[in-house]
Amino acid sequence: RAKEFKTRLGIFLHKSELGSDTGSVGKFEWSSKHSKEGRNFSEDVLGWKESFDLLLSSKNGVAAFHAFLKTEFSEENLEFWLACEEFKKLRSATKLASRAHKIFDEFIRSEAPKEVNIDHETRELTRTNVQAATATCFDVAQGKTRTLMEKDSYPRFLKSPAYRDLAAQASAALASPSSCGPAEPSHT
Repeated sequence: RAKEFKTRLGIFLHKSELGSDTGSVGKFEWSSKHSKEGRNFSEDVLGWKESFDLLLSSKNGVAAFHAFLKTEFSEENLEFWLACEEFKKLRSATKLASRAHKIFDEFIRSEAPKEVNIDHETRELTRTNVQAATATCFDVAQGKTRTLMEKDSYPRFLKSPAYRDLAAQASAALASPSSCGPAEPSHT
């Protein structure tokens, strides 16, 4: 998804080299492509700071947030939330059961490869729910991870240099009547 995000919008997320001490995130860079899509994207970017729901409802917002979470090594909560959203769309009982066990093994069970941070009671409730899988069997765990992201990761994302730079470019693009997009970033 992040690859599609970069290609479609001409935005690139640069991470510092692996040997870097800082581990800091580079900046999103905006291409100077002039199009109506750039204006819509600018409005989308600025909307992400209005609410976590707006961020999660934006395909580009999810991709940017996911890229940010990867830099913090905490992408498992968003990946779990997204897996639950896809899971709820399944209609076949067989697919529900199969996918429920797969999601449980990947995100919920103790020592799972992408274990999410939930309390023991929620983990046990989810384990029970998965035994008779329905579209809502992950609702409690999904709600807890969403709350954790909203209260913890989302504010850090909004304060990150990458988002602040992207938002500044979006503001400039919307404020500039002579141009549909910001100028190329300077390389000094």
